[in-house]
Amino acid sequence: MTTITFQIHDGSEQPIDAETGIPLMEAAVENDVPGIDGDCGGMAACATCHVYVDEAWRQKLGERTPAERAMLDNSFDVKENSRLACQIPVTEELDGLRVEVAPS
Repeated sequence: MTTITFQIHDGSEQPIDAETGIPLMEAAVENDVPGIDGDCGGMAACATCHVYVDEAWRQKLGERTPAERAMLDNSFDVKENSRLACQIPVTEELDGLRVEVAPS
C-alpha cells in the first residue's frame, strides 16, 4: 500500500492507503475523499478529480498526457501543478505523496 495525503477544501487532511497499480482517482473515490468524484470513470473527460500536486512531488509524476492537458485547458482554477488524479497511477514510489483537492 502507498500512503497519500489529500488536503481538503476545509483545510483538513485525509491520508489514505492506496493500492498500487490503480489510478489515484480510484483510490480517492474508494476512500471517500471529499471533492474527488471521478464522474467520467478515469477517461480524462471531466476534471472532477482535479488536484494540485505538492511541488516536492511534481517532477516525480512525469508529464501530463495530451488528453489530460486538453481537459485542464478547459477547466477552472488550473495551476502549473494541476493534474487529473485519474491520470496518476499509484506506485510504491509515490508513498508520501501530498495533493490538494482543487475547488469544484
